[in-house]
Amino acid sequence: MAHYRSRERGRERRRYNRAMPLHLILGGARSGKSRHAEQLALAAPGPVTYIATARAGDAEMAARIAHHRERRPPEWATMEAPIQLAAALRQAAAPGATVLIDCLTLWLTNLLFDPSAETPPDASQDDPAAPPARFALERSAFLAGLAGLPGLIIVVSNEIGLGVVPMGALTRFFVDEMGRLNQDVAALADRVTLTVAGLPLALKG
Repeated sequence: MAHYRSRERGRERRRYNRAMPLHLILGGARSGKSRHAEQLALAAPGPVTYIATARAGDAEMAARIAHHRERRPPEWATMEAPIQLAAALRQAAAPGATVLIDCLTLWLTNLLFDPSAETPPDASQDDPAAPPARFALERSAFLAGLAGLPGLIIVVSNEIGLGVVPMGALTRFFVDEMGRLNQDVAALADRVTLTVAGLPLALKG
């Protein structure tokens, strides 16, 4: 009985290690995941910081970024973190505050295919090169931060593993890394939601 009580106390300490939940929101393209995340942030008490990971590499992406920016309330603080997401998260997280990260898919793309990296993966090769050294460091720092920071943290990410296995080695490499990252964040999360056609489906919590 004593062993059982000790085990239960350990579970309670892990459960309440965070002041508020970590919520992962997954979905495909145009599934409503970002809008759902924004609605949750609007309903949360306290200040909101929006961490954007997108880079405006072309006119289409610039238009998408502008659309998201126009949809956000003017009182929300905005931080741009195309690479150094862990540092931005540490700076923004605070007791009683909300941080909305949108999205992990673009952040992973920036990390894996950063043109400034010494050896970015080469799409012309049959097998992609090893991930840039910075990838493992930033990934580990981000996951470590999620496990211990205060406040409500809402993370948006794409679920891209529901289709056929991609033909190209580079695309398979990206899909594999995206799936692993989503799994690791979901394991830490208090709540996980999958959005389909604008409808949130609770997977965890």
